[in-house]
Amino acid sequence: MSETSALPLFYRDPQPLSAAQHGAWRLKDGDVAFAAETAFVPVVVSEIAAAARSYPIVLSSGEGAQPIAVLGLEQRNLFVGNGRWAPDAYTPAYVRRYPFGFIATVNPSGFALAIDAASDRVAVSGGEGEALFENGRPTALTQDAMAFCNAFQGEAAATQAFGEALRAQKLLIDRRADATLPDGRKLGLDGFQVVDTERFANLDEAVVLDWHRKGWLALVHFHLASLERFGALLNLQGQAAAIAAPAAKTSKTKKA
Repeated sequence: MSETSALPLFYRDPQPLSAAQHGAWRLKDGDVAFAAETAFVPVVVSEIAAAARSYPIVLSSGEGAQPIAVLGLEQRNLFVGNGRWAPDAYTPAYVRRYPFGFIATVNPSGFALAIDAASDRVAVSGGEGEALFENGRPTALTQDAMAFCNAFQGEAAATQAFGEALRAQKLLIDRRADATLPDGRKLGLDGFQVVDTERFANLDEAVVLDWHRKGWLALVHFHLASLERFGALLNLQGQAAAIAAPAAKTSKTKKA
């Protein structure tokens, strides 16, 4: 579950936005089909409580211990259908900000607003969609995207601090999720970590008090409670497999 790509999840051609280069670009309406084949997405600390009601929240096995919402047990997002996110499930901020994002720069602030030029929603010419710039200045759309990404970046820093604290207290242990579907197929999900409940229960009082003040104790409890959602994921996976099986059989019959 650790990321191996040099590019962030979903992004194929992120470019720093500028009026000089992207003055004529527009953003068309779109959906979340871009997230249909991903089984996990990062979340930040401010959304762990909301995300934990819909998905198992685990920690990446990398050094950052990034909180991750598990969306499926194989390379499929069980919460996206026909380009739409399930209305009864929380949509992570990482998904909602796309195709915008921040990209590292050498300027003093360290980041600049970027857009994925490879997104189907981006129109480099023509009149379709909403303008990113007008008269050389960012439109309300671009300003809103900047504000959203700026808030997300701030939460990312807080999330990193939370992950580092978990690692510093040696609370994280490797885990693997295995499941057998109704059709007999076996699925396995590994490369993630969870908080060890015994070690968590034996934290020093000073650490407990500090984490209580920072809100980190609650985050750990949300994480641990969310692991029960693996059962719901298995049910969704079984339903998806049951729907796909007749379709695949019909397709084979037609070819024959």
